[in-house]
Amino acid sequence: MSPHAAGRRHVHRCVATGLPLALAAVLVAAGTATASTSGDARVVRTATLGEIPLGAFSNALLPGSVADDHGVKLGGIGSDIYPAGRKGEYWTVTDRGPNGQIKVDGKKRRTFPVPGFDPAIVKIRVSGDRVAVVDAIPLTTSSGKAVTGLPDQKGRDEAPYSYDASTPLSCDPNGLDTEGIVRAGDGSFWLVDEYGPSLVHVSARGRVLARYVPKGLGPTGADYPVVEALPSILLHRKTNRGFEGLAQLPGGDLVMALQSPLSVPDGDAGDASRTTRLLRFSPRERAVTAEYAYRFDPVGVVDPGEDDPSELKISSVVAVGRDRLLVEERTDKAARLHLVRLRKTSDILGGRWDDDATSPSLEQLDDPATAGVPVLSKQLVVDLGKVAGVPGKIEGIARVDRDTLALINDNDFGMTDGAGAFDAQGRLVDSGVRTTVTYVRLPGKR
Repeated sequence: MSPHAAGRRHVHRCVATGLPLALAAVLVAAGTATASTSGDARVVRTATLGEIPLGAFSNALLPGSVADDHGVKLGGIGSDIYPAGRKGEYWTVTDRGPNGQIKVDGKKRRTFPVPGFDPAIVKIRVSGDRVAVVDAIPLTTSSGKAVTGLPDQKGRDEAPYSYDASTPLSCDPNGLDTEGIVRAGDGSFWLVDEYGPSLVHVSARGRVLARYVPKGLGPTGADYPVVEALPSILLHRKTNRGFEGLAQLPGGDLVMALQSPLSVPDGDAGDASRTTRLLRFSPRERAVTAEYAYRFDPVGVVDPGEDDPSELKISSVVAVGRDRLLVEERTDKAARLHLVRLRKTSDILGGRWDDDATSPSLEQLDDPATAGVPVLSKQLVVDLGKVAGVPGKIEGIARVDRDTLALINDNDFGMTDGAGAFDAQGRLVDSGVRTTVTYVRLPGKR
């Protein structure tokens, strides 16, 4: 497998101007906040990624980057999925790599069993019930080095440890925890990252062209351009809960979704909150041009039986028109898709909710709408938790056609938490969860 396949062509996904029948029905239904035909949605195909040793995959891209993969297979490519132009082909992106948690002396340590792993853009092809890797692009710095998936900043990010949590590892100012992906008209890619949180512009060959971070972050030592261009309120992102969803609107603007509510004024407020934020970014202006408040459904509605609101996340946003998005609300077990419209009247950028001295904060409001916040209105399209055959931890969603969605799950590289994740020889005890692409047909197909 070549890291840079010859003849890579200009690819750009145009967003269909026509809405799927299911979405159109939502728009015109009366009193429709709960209108959903989830019971009629169905899985029409499931395809599974074959087993590829992670060391072999990584060393084919950057020779010598991984000395020991501890028996881990390629996975984690389900951080997002984006159509690649040909039927059945998609761009996906890995996250920061295999990682877990082991409790030592009563405190959890974040483990990185393959610290040399370099996040990669992976092109896949779905054929029948199989998912094949047809291309892969390593993410590199200006000088061609691996960005790695290790945490950026000591004290701000979780401290990294070896696979058995016994040996501290060094942070890496180039490190990225990549999540959402879209491809621009010029063949370059845009990614979002959970560490900063940040928006990352990447060349067609994987070189980081610029990383946009919150004002005041003050990162140092990165071997690529870093631009402080995002609102400083984002400095309060929860640990490992930065940007996860990314969409590209027809005009080229990007929409980034914070996975979880900000910790404003503190972690307790963020954990209890159901209000997160979407941001609109103009690549032409290289600036955030709008910000929106997004309100999760109660956690027990998204995932019946779950009562912890901190389990709520946005993992995917998909453009379905000039100002319309599908937004995925999920826990690790269930997911629901809502249709939202980004109205100019809903923009809160630069207002009091971007001031971390505001009290109560946006995240502390029990009902932001009654406090005058122009929360985005939303309408349920499909409850994936009620569709038989949909796996857990869906992190990427793409439109296949007017009535079909492709879903990809994050299998965490087969990792689990705890000391039992590896055997006595230091080899992974695989969870058995596989990376799959699942096609779901929405109601209304004729």
